[in-house]
Amino acid sequence: MASVPSTVKETGAQPAWQIAELFPNQGNLSDSDYLFLTKHTNRIVEFTDGRIEVLPMPTLEHQEIVLFLVNLLRSFIGARNLGRAIMAPLRVMLRDGKFREPDVVFMLQRNSSRIGNEYWQGADLVMEVISEDNPNRDLQIKRIDYAEAGIPEYWIVDPRTRTITVLRLDGNQYVTHSEARNDGLVHSSLLSGFTADVAAAFAANPS
Repeated sequence: MASVPSTVKETGAQPAWQIAELFPNQGNLSDSDYLFLTKHTNRIVEFTDGRIEVLPMPTLEHQEIVLFLVNLLRSFIGARNLGRAIMAPLRVMLRDGKFREPDVVFMLQRNSSRIGNEYWQGADLVMEVISEDNPNRDLQIKRIDYAEAGIPEYWIVDPRTRTITVLRLDGNQYVTHSEARNDGLVHSSLLSGFTADVAAAFAANPS
C-alpha cells in the first residue's frame, strides 16, 4: 500500500479526486482531453492512444544540457534563417492519438505552417536527454515513435556515458549518422555545418 503523504497526516487534507473524475479513465482520453489537461498543469505530460504519462521533473544536470543544446541550435539557425527551435515543455503531435514533448524540437522554415501555438504537427529534428528514471523511454520507445512520425533526425544525449548519438531516418527506421563519447564533435545530417562539441555539452553541468 502506498504511504500517506505527511501533509495529509498532519492536516487531514485530501487530494481533489473529484477533479480527476471529470476526465475519462486511462485509455479513454481523447486528444482534446489531453490538450485541455496540459493547459492546466505545469508538468510535462505525454499522450499515447488515450493514456497520459506524467514525466518526472527534470534535474539540474538535465536542464543545463538542454539549455546548452537549444542555445547552440538557435544560434546556428538564427544566423541563417533556417527555421525555429525551442525546448520543452512543448507538445508535438506525432499522429492522431500520440503527443510527445521532446527536450529540444526544431522545424525547418519551409515547414513553418506546421507550427501551432498549442502544439506542433511533427518536427524536422528532435533531441532527448536521457533521464535516469527510464532510459528505455528515449533509447527505444521514442526512437520508434519519432521514426514512425517521419522525423528526419533524432539526437540521443546520454549523460551516463557522456555520449551523443545523431540518428538519421533511413526509410522507416533510424541509422547512426554521427556519434561521440566524452569529447569530439557530432554532426547533423539535416543541417549542413551544424555540430556540437560533446565535452562542452556535458561541461554545461558543473557538478
